[in-house]
Amino acid sequence: MATLTARVLPVPLRPGNGRQLVERNFLVYKRSWIVFVSGFFEPVFYLLSIGLGVAQLVGDFTLSDGTVIGYAAFVAPAMLASSAMNGAIFDSTYNIFFRMKYAKLYDSMLATPLRPWDVATGEVTWALLRGACYSAMFILVMLVMGLIESWWALLALPASVLIGYAFAGAGMALTTFMRSWQDFEFVQLATIPMFLFSATFYPVETYPDWIRWLVEITPLYQGVALERAFTTGNVSWTLVINALYLVAMGTAGMYVASRRLGKLLLK
Repeated sequence: MATLTARVLPVPLRPGNGRQLVERNFLVYKRSWIVFVSGFFEPVFYLLSIGLGVAQLVGDFTLSDGTVIGYAAFVAPAMLASSAMNGAIFDSTYNIFFRMKYAKLYDSMLATPLRPWDVATGEVTWALLRGACYSAMFILVMLVMGLIESWWALLALPASVLIGYAFAGAGMALTTFMRSWQDFEFVQLATIPMFLFSATFYPVETYPDWIRWLVEITPLYQGVALERAFTTGNVSWTLVINALYLVAMGTAGMYVASRRLGKLLLK
């Protein structure tokens, strides 16, 4: 008798499969819209308490091009950049750690034609969409309060998405190395100093030279520089370097995250 040999062919992958994970997250948050919306208020409260309250005690700022702006207009773009960072970090660390370690969501996903790169792409895309919603509403608040000085502010929203991309990619990569919830203390150890010292509340020129150099190589500073330049109109070619830094950070993070997910889940 002839022997029949069955050959199992791999299911061909289609580009853009990460959208299925985006759809899944949308359906989850559709039932918890209050949780989704609450992320918008934190930067607004910071702006109202510091940007407006402290502004009464602080004088105006003179930018490098000679433009004089109020303290609230100086702080607001930094709050926008920090909001993009915090939202991306939260989505790409705590949420992903729970889905990976406890909900076992990715184990079941990788049993389908989805691959680790699709998972990384889907999660980062969702983080960017969520962050873009917050940023758009925050920019609207800035506009209503008269804190936007230039039409370059039209690029503030794409800049926020870029900041989110950088931190979402890096955050997801770092999460694949986390062993327990206690490891997330290192996330706070990194993000809080960046929030406080990345020229958020005062110009970077106030630092001594060696500290200024250290601040200027941090990722959040790149985002603050972009947002402040666009909302004040103080634009220069050096912003290209800031943007390329964030692109490289996000892409490297996504690559590491996809490789690590494959190693951890496809054993």
